Amino acid sequence: MRVALMVTCINDALFPDVGRAVVVLLRRLGVDVEFPQQQTCCGQPMVNTGYLDEAMPLVRNFVGAFAGYDAVVTPSGSCAGCARHQHALVARRAGDADLVTAVTDTSCKVYELSEFLVDVLGVTDVGAYFPHEVTYHPTCHSLRMLGVGDRPRRLLQAARGLTLRELPEAEQCCGFGGTFAVKNPDTSVAMGSDKARHVRATGAEVLVAGDSSCLTHVGGLLSRQRSGVRTVHLAEVLASTEDVPWRSQR
Repeated sequence: MRVALMVTCINDALFPDVGRAVVVLLRRLGVDVEFPQQQTCCGQPMVNTGYLDEAMPLVRNFVGAFAGYDAVVTPSGSCAGCARHQHALVARRAGDADLVTAVTDTSCKVYELSEFLVDVLGVTDVGAYFPHEVTYHPTCHSLRMLGVGDRPRRLLQAARGLTLRELPEAEQCCGFGGTFAVKNPDTSVAMGSDKARHVRATGAEVLVAGDSSCLTHVGGLLSRQRSGVRTVHLAEVLASTEDVPWRSQR
């Protein structure tokens, strides 16, 4: 199986350890993951704000970069959702039959990390060791667009040493929403503050999610509140072992 890593813009620019964690994890599970150098943004920021024409070059590049792979794995529910569902909108608008075909062939092979682990590899115990009290936030796109369900929770529950605490109102949006946070800052902060309050109520040491963007938003609020709660991406938790704990990867 030829597997590619779709690292996403935010991880490439701000959180490279997340991408590294995916590679470490998949290689530990016997998957020789590749990193196509041609990849750039998936086009989600443009699509979400209605700029479909501006997203067309990025969609064309995406299908070219990931052509020929059996699976494309990404540590992001939002970017996986864009590739799986929104690229088709852009391709149809372009009126290009070849692009429509290429998108159809590629989009069905894109998996959010927990989907790939549970559904494709058939594992929930990935050998992780993470001796911390954790609460999990199911991000909007992974929850509603992809329907990942309890896959991330099953992976976390199988990690040795990890205590999973229930997050009140877990399915509520954190308020980030990409450009929504920029265009509607007051509403965004209010929603994020509710999420931070619920996180603190769990008594957990660590907030885990499958999207770095949501962790950035809620993590910023938790930091300003001096809560002591850290934010860690799901991939980093699952890549952590007794021999290579998460802290030593920083």
